[in-house]
Amino acid sequence: MRKKAKPTGKGKEEGSVPCKQLKMEAAGGPCSTLNFESPSDLFESLISPIKTETFFKEFWEKKPLLIQRDDPAVATYYQSLFRLSDLKILCSRGMYYGRDVNVCRCVNGKKMVLNKDGKVHFLQLRKDFDQKRATIQFHQPQRFKDELWRIQEKLECYFGSLVGSNVYITPAGSQGLPPHYDDVEVFILQLEGEKHWRLYHPTVPLAREYSVESEDRIGRPTHEFTLKPGDFLYFPRGTIHQADTPPGLAHSTHVTISTYQNNSWGDFLLDTISGLVFDTAKEDLEFRAGIPRQLLLQVDATAVARRRLSGFLRTLADRLEGTKELLSADMKKDFVMNRLPPYHMGDPAELSTPGGQLPRLDSTVRWQFKDHTILTVGPDQDQSDETQKKMVYIYHSLKNRRETHMMGNEETESHGLRFPLSHMDALKQIWDHSAISVKDLKLTTDEEKENLVVSLWTECLIQVV
Repeated sequence: MRKKAKPTGKGKEEGSVPCKQLKMEAAGGPCSTLNFESPSDLFESLISPIKTETFFKEFWEKKPLLIQRDDPAVATYYQSLFRLSDLKILCSRGMYYGRDVNVCRCVNGKKMVLNKDGKVHFLQLRKDFDQKRATIQFHQPQRFKDELWRIQEKLECYFGSLVGSNVYITPAGSQGLPPHYDDVEVFILQLEGEKHWRLYHPTVPLAREYSVESEDRIGRPTHEFTLKPGDFLYFPRGTIHQADTPPGLAHSTHVTISTYQNNSWGDFLLDTISGLVFDTAKEDLEFRAGIPRQLLLQVDATAVARRRLSGFLRTLADRLEGTKELLSADMKKDFVMNRLPPYHMGDPAELSTPGGQLPRLDSTVRWQFKDHTILTVGPDQDQSDETQKKMVYIYHSLKNRRETHMMGNEETESHGLRFPLSHMDALKQIWDHSAISVKDLKLTTDEEKENLVVSLWTECLIQVV
């Protein structure tokens, strides 16, 4: 059995491991494999035996969490997620350096990139791994590994944020990356071998960008430990970290699952403020008045400009307090356009092909794939600014392509429907009820009711019950 570090008098632990550690016994432990019944069940099983409420109160965006498990079932399941041997098959499918694979090594605190040009050949990759002691970083393996797709799709539902991943395979006695911090919340699952980790106090808590830090700036580790297969580690964005595979052992493989990039209150404020200003300017003459002459030529903001802007912000705050609608300019749409489609082992076209009975006025319907759908209000993009009316937009991810998930430069498109704002109450009725009769929808005519549900059914968003 592995020994847990003992707590000291101030709540820290001996052996340079002051972070929270939890052990799970193989026999009768609360976690064997993951529970996919719902997004919340999945996350709870991922961090078991920690309770979700405890995690978000004590650890999320605050401090690291280490869970060490002595459970062969968990270790075996984790090992199935991605193995070094998987690379041979993946390379035969056409992987490319930079896009799919990075080969690198940390030398004297600096990252050396050892990528070749073009297509990745497994024999060359294995040669760099064995002879140059290089780390292989595989980008977004959920594009190819079904169980990672299954996990990350559920996590995207749970967080309401994009969830990416990278696999790192490092030979014994080597380190792939120098000390650095990331702009994402990080969940690490140790899949094969062992990895020695050192974590440090953030220089930029909840960082908004990636940055490498020099050894002489970060001080001593606040946490130091070794992960083994089945172990779990979480740390917040901004946490400085570095990891190496101990010498004399087999290679290490871990997957880093990450989320909450550009998902802060500041990002949400930037996303919603433009719509709020647009609506207010339609009704408030002061917002439409011109700025002073030559204001844009000033080096510093004038006192008059600062006072006016402060007043406008107070007006916006008052308006915000009195509204239930927030016009999301980009965040909602960006999330649903770029997230994973629902996990589905059959033909992907089945998700976007209507099935079952066509809804009629006397039908009872219910929403499906709610976790993959968003309702939002926005301006009618077919009209000019002067005559723009609000529309209800429904976006979904049923037709998204798993193969392009989190690949950045790959083109994506939005899928969904739009309706007049007068349809919002009826849409909310369907959304809020487990099942509802079409004839009870809050629309003026029976024709409108039937047209609404047929449109939703055609897009595979509702089913007849």
